[in-house]
Amino acid sequence: MLTDTRPDAPAPGEPGVARPLARRIVEPSQRRRVRLGLAARYAVAIVVSLIAIFPILYIVSASLNPNGSLVGSNALFSDVDLGNYVELFSNPAQPFASWFVNTLFIGLVTAAGTVLLGGLAAYSFSRMRFSGRRLGLIAILLVQMFPQLLAVVAIFLLMKGIGDIFPALGLNTHIGLIMVYLGGALGVNTYLMYGFFNTVPASIDEAAKLDGAGHARIFFTIILRLSAPVLAVVALLSFIATINEFVVASVLLTDPAKKTLAVGLYQFVAQETSSNWPVFAAGAVLAALPVVVLFFVLQKYIVSGLTAGSVK
Repeated sequence: MLTDTRPDAPAPGEPGVARPLARRIVEPSQRRRVRLGLAARYAVAIVVSLIAIFPILYIVSASLNPNGSLVGSNALFSDVDLGNYVELFSNPAQPFASWFVNTLFIGLVTAAGTVLLGGLAAYSFSRMRFSGRRLGLIAILLVQMFPQLLAVVAIFLLMKGIGDIFPALGLNTHIGLIMVYLGGALGVNTYLMYGFFNTVPASIDEAAKLDGAGHARIFFTIILRLSAPVLAVVALLSFIATINEFVVASVLLTDPAKKTLAVGLYQFVAQETSSNWPVFAAGAVLAALPVVVLFFVLQKYIVSGLTAGSVK
């Protein structure tokens, strides 16, 4: 019979005698369950990581493949050649460098404009009380339910009419395309920033008003500084959406030198008989670099911005 021989152990038959013995019997099985659980989690994480990493490796391998087709890329990194990257910048009929600069300009300006306009709208809904406030929030969500693709014809006709009066804002202009992007990105981003602004204590605004600050000063000097995480998230999402957008840019931009990366790279695979997938893959790799760099720069703000903005 097993007994507890410690000096302060209770007498046999009292409650608590069997507890140390039970722990000695249960703990090994618990440790096994914990180890099995951790092993299962690591296995799932490894499988998911491989699934996520494989397309990236395949695209990079295809961009280094000199054969001119995707068939030779099935064996990853069997042939390595930088000729596809050289060809991207050596064809005057397909000015990849201009497309890259155009995309960076349009993406950065759109991201900054989205943050500013969405922040102003979200601050108004969060801090001000006016008639139609709740209806306006609902309308923003309802409008976003309809994709921008449905309005392509209307956008084209609208930009054509504006171009007849203000040529700098009409068709085949970067400013006009930026205006279209700003109008289509305000809904979800405004609601996301609205939820984050609600988490900022209103007592800060009241203290600033006692010191004589108005709404503009409170917004630019206090709210924006406290809302850096959600601003980073909105800027990143807007930048990614602008780089990936194809339909509206292909309709509004007709000059080859003014096209964006998404529209320009499509030319490499648009023709069935002369498609060059490795060059297209090389362009896709270079197009992803700004997004990756911006993601790493804003990484510390992304998680907190998304979680805090979805609370209310």
